[in-house]
Amino acid sequence: MQDEHELLAAWQSGDEVAGEVLFERYYEGLSFFFLSKAGEDARDLIQRTFLVLLENQGRVREGGNLHCYLYGIARNVLYQYYRSKRNQRDRFVPEEESFEDLVPSASTLIGQAEESQLLLQALRRIPLESQVILELYFWEQMTAKQIGEVLDVPEGTARTRIRRAKQLLEKQLELLASSPDLLQSTLSDLEGWAQNLRAAWSPPQ
Repeated sequence: MQDEHELLAAWQSGDEVAGEVLFERYYEGLSFFFLSKAGEDARDLIQRTFLVLLENQGRVREGGNLHCYLYGIARNVLYQYYRSKRNQRDRFVPEEESFEDLVPSASTLIGQAEESQLLLQALRRIPLESQVILELYFWEQMTAKQIGEVLDVPEGTARTRIRRAKQLLEKQLELLASSPDLLQSTLSDLEGWAQNLRAAWSPPQ
């Protein structure tokens, strides 16, 4: 596998093939990241993320993790997207507002297991920042250290935020579950249901 920093440097120097390699490597993951929080606008936000990556020459620290850096850009692009939808007088606070606060009419997945639907509903009811953290943790398999890089916070702070996000998710699962059995089934394999939820989406073409 070609070094990603070399690929990025080549792309920023005009090598379009290197850019295509990076795009193909990260497109699927970014698709899932944006689809769960921006729906039909996901494709545009993916393009914006790669454009920022291309334009930010020299911004990745030497030896830094490009995976984390790219998702840090994606997080900023997502928040700018929601800020642009607000009136100037209305602040967007990702640590407080959930997906359902921002897009209350968004539909859930049809035809999926009850556990997957319950998990999606719960994720969309916790603050957007917490949703981002848990999706990086469950879907991108990021460690606390890597999530700290995405959020630009120390690893200890990232661990605290992961723990808090899980607590918020579990609280919403308890509120939304239609039965104790469904709640237990979902909680017993959160990672597995999260992976099933990811598999339910196909990247936009």
